[in-house]
Amino acid sequence: MSIYTENDATGLAALVAGGEVTPDELLDAALEQAAAWNPHLNAVVHMQEDVARAKIREGLPEGPFRGVPFLIKDLGCEAVDFPTNNGSKLCEGMRWGYDSTLFTRFRATGLNTFGRTTSPEFGVGPVTESQVYGAPTRNPWNLGHTSGGSSGGSGAAVAAGIVPAAHGSDGGGSVRIPAASSGLVGFKPTRARLPMGPGTGEGWGGMAIDGVLTRSLRDTAALLDAVAGPESGAPYAAPPMEEGFAAAMGHDPGRLRVRMVTTTFTGDAVHPDCVAGVENAARLLEDLGHVVEPWAPEDALDVPAMMWAWTRIVACGTAGRALKILGDRPLDPAMVEGVTRGAIAYAKTVSGTDYLDAVGQIHAFGRRMAHAFDDCDIILSPTLREPPCNVGYLKPDNDDWADYRNGAHSVFAYSPFTAIFNASGQPAVSLPLHWAGDLPVGVHFAAPFGADARLMSLCGQIERAAPWAEKQMEVIRRGPPA
Repeated sequence: MSIYTENDATGLAALVAGGEVTPDELLDAALEQAAAWNPHLNAVVHMQEDVARAKIREGLPEGPFRGVPFLIKDLGCEAVDFPTNNGSKLCEGMRWGYDSTLFTRFRATGLNTFGRTTSPEFGVGPVTESQVYGAPTRNPWNLGHTSGGSSGGSGAAVAAGIVPAAHGSDGGGSVRIPAASSGLVGFKPTRARLPMGPGTGEGWGGMAIDGVLTRSLRDTAALLDAVAGPESGAPYAAPPMEEGFAAAMGHDPGRLRVRMVTTTFTGDAVHPDCVAGVENAARLLEDLGHVVEPWAPEDALDVPAMMWAWTRIVACGTAGRALKILGDRPLDPAMVEGVTRGAIAYAKTVSGTDYLDAVGQIHAFGRRMAHAFDDCDIILSPTLREPPCNVGYLKPDNDDWADYRNGAHSVFAYSPFTAIFNASGQPAVSLPLHWAGDLPVGVHFAAPFGADARLMSLCGQIERAAPWAEKQMEVIRRGPPA
C-alpha cells in the first residue's frame, strides 16, 4: 500500500479525515510493513493487533492523528494494554496497571498504537542489543550496522516505513542517536517540556526526557504540540514557549549567530564524514543569512567531569531499577547484560554523598553550558563521532561499567555530543542532512534552555531549503532483502 509509506503521519491523518482511507486499512498496511521488515530488523515487539482493532471499533479520538498507526518504546511510556520488557529479561512480559500521562496524551491525538519497539536493557547505550529480544536491532539502511539506541527499535521502524512516527526517550541522546543513525528527525525538547508521570518524577537526575522519531519535521512539531505541557506535581517545569512548535517551524528564525564545532567538545578528532556533514550544514546556514563561526569549546566547560558525574548517576539509576525489580530475590547474573552487572557493582562504590555531589556537578555544568550561549544562538556539531557503527561494536557485554561508558572504545567516545545537552537540559535536535555512502549521518543543533521555538524555527527553515524526504524514501522503496 504505497499510499501508506509515501505519506507522513500528518498526510495519513488527512487521508483518514477526508474518507480516502480507513484506520483499519492503515493498520493493515502497518502490519504488512512489519511482517516484511521486522524479521530483518528485530525492531517491533509486543504487537497487539487486537487492541488496535478494538480501539478502532470503539471510535478513535478526533485528534490531529486519528487512525495513524503508532509504536511506543519498550521502556517507560506505561500503558495498560501493552506489556513491556524494559529491554530486560528481568521484566519480560511485565504489565502496567495504569497509563502514563504521555501515553494518555498520545492516545488523545487519535494515534492507534499496536506495539512496542526494542530498547537496550533499561535504556543504557547508543545501540539496541538486548538478550531479551534474541538478536540485535539492525539498521534498515544497512543491516550490518546499528540503528542506534536507546530508541533504536523506534528509529528502525520509522526508517523502514513500518510507522511514520514512533515514541522514543532520551537520557543521553537516545532519540537523537537513532535519528542520526536511521536518517530521521530527532528533537529533544527542553527539560520537563513533556510529562514523565504519574509513576516517575524524573529520570537520571533530571537528564531524561521523552520524545518522538519521525521522517518529517511537521510530524515532530505537531506531535510535540499535542503532548507538551506541564504536569501537576512534576519536580521541574520548562519555561513557557512563546509559540507552539508547528507555528515556529512555519517561519524563519531571523539572523542567528551559530558556533560550529568540528571536533569533540574536548578537542578530539571526528570522522571525516561527520565533519563533512557539519561543514555542509554551515554553508547552508550561511546561505540562509546566518553568521557561522568555528568554535573550540573552552576547557573550563570541563566535559569530562560532567561525563563522570553522568556515569555515577546512571549507574545508580540502572542498579536501583534492577534491584527494585528483584526485591528479595538474588540476582541471577545470566538474567541481565554485562553492562547492568557492571552498573550494579559500580553503584555499590557510590555513596549517598557521592551521588548528591554528582547531581550538583550536573547542575553546575548546566550553568556553564548556559553561558556558552551568551554570544551565540545555536551550537552546530555532529550528532555522533562517526557513522553508525557495526552491530556488536558496543554490545553491552562489558561488565566494567566505567570502561563501557568512558573508556577508549566506549559510549562517550562514540557519542560525545548528545549527553552534554541532557546534562544541561537544553533543547537539541538531530536532522538527516548528510549520508556517508548508504549510511545516514546526523547533524546536531542545540539552543539555549527554553528556546525550543527558536530551534524548531531554524529546523523548518533548513527543511525548506534542503528537504530530505526523497532521500528517506530510498530505503522504503527498496524494501527489505528478498
